[in-house]
Amino acid sequence: MKPRHIRNLSANIIQLIVNQVFGLAIFYVLSIWLDKTSFGQLNWVLAVLMTAFNILACGIDQLAIKKIAQGDDATQVMAIYIGHLLLSGLVFYGILALVCWVMPHQSTIFQMLLLIGAGKLMIYFSTPYKQLASGKEQFGLLAKMSVVSNIVRGVALMVFAILHLVSLTNVVLIFLAGDALEFAATLYLCRVNIHLPFRVNLNPKPYFKLLKEALPQIGVVLFTSALARFDWIFIGLYLPAAKLAEYSFAYKAFEISTLPLLAVAPLLLPRFVSVVKERGFFPSHIFQLLKLELVFSMLIAMVMYLCWTPLVDWFTGGKYGAVNSSVILVLSICMPLMYFNNFLWTVGFAQGRLRLIFKVFAVTFAVNVVSDLVLIPLIGNVGAALAYLFAMLTQAVLYALAIERQQAMRMVFNLLICCVCALVSGFIASMVFNAVVPIVLSAVVIYALLSLIFKQIAFKNLNALRLAVSE
Repeated sequence: MKPRHIRNLSANIIQLIVNQVFGLAIFYVLSIWLDKTSFGQLNWVLAVLMTAFNILACGIDQLAIKKIAQGDDATQVMAIYIGHLLLSGLVFYGILALVCWVMPHQSTIFQMLLLIGAGKLMIYFSTPYKQLASGKEQFGLLAKMSVVSNIVRGVALMVFAILHLVSLTNVVLIFLAGDALEFAATLYLCRVNIHLPFRVNLNPKPYFKLLKEALPQIGVVLFTSALARFDWIFIGLYLPAAKLAEYSFAYKAFEISTLPLLAVAPLLLPRFVSVVKERGFFPSHIFQLLKLELVFSMLIAMVMYLCWTPLVDWFTGGKYGAVNSSVILVLSICMPLMYFNNFLWTVGFAQGRLRLIFKVFAVTFAVNVVSDLVLIPLIGNVGAALAYLFAMLTQAVLYALAIERQQAMRMVFNLLICCVCALVSGFIASMVFNAVVPIVLSAVVIYALLSLIFKQIAFKNLNALRLAVSE
């Protein structure tokens, strides 16, 4: 492994650890100090804003990384990208302000939308500089840009918790301050380290050319964004806010548990683009990396489920543990599917198969929405989790049939083996022991042994990580 790749991986891991540690602190303080109704309202607002700003980016963020990694003129790409963000962001916030003005009876929700939305707008404006650092594989710089908001919010909320000053109003102001400081820090770091001139280009010809090139990805972003938070938004509209608080707690914990995927995924995209550009095809041996990802993702999912109820009930005073046990079981099954889908998405994106990716996400989105509309009214939060599982399964099948089919189908078999190993390990450990610590430890040992017996862990799998980043 080259020293530069080691530095990139280390920087990305450090960034994610810092963000996840402070994110966990934020998450914990909010879940403990806010009542379920306030916590649910806050999460609904965040879900709406995250979905909106992801859609507004129109997929140009990923396209910008690809173009910069390919060696395109970074100044020109950035100028068009910045122009798009300024135009779309200001128009959206103006519409949001107008809606809040004509609907004053929903004062609490809309005040949160305006204030937190202002902060998210600044984060939105900072994304081209982060994508520039990512495209140039300056992951140390990207790490510095990406941790400011979480550190500020985490420290402030912990101080407010010690002083017994945590309230919904103070939380909203802390979120706004954290996002504003990250925006300022990003501009400063980019100016000092990259020395790229600040330009805005809204010339219709190059702008619409870039939009046309990103058109398949626009659909992908639309479906991905809605897929990530449609269940939150629908639960918030259909069920009491307290139910959204419970589901969002479980889902957020599930997202935090995907830290390894968050560490690896940003590194794979520019590397896979470079490999495909240099070779003209995708090397099959790199699929050994996916095999390794599946083994460890299933291990994490198994451990999370086994320790969920006793651990979370202890931390939250019985608020979010047992009530979410069924939800977390379903979401745990989704974890290896997320790794599988992300890997094949990255391969397809590097190969330029954007239309295929668009079609896959369209079908996935339709499955998720229909399942949510049917299952949430029937079985509530568990229905939302099942809808997400059905969507991930659909996406996995479509990717396996369309992208590097022979290798992908082999990985499907490996995925099934990992699932069986995890189920057997958890069942045996639960039958033998009663306390959570011996259950988890024995399940991990049994899972490792079964993985070795069925050849899911081998030296060539471990060597795949080196091969993937040193191509």
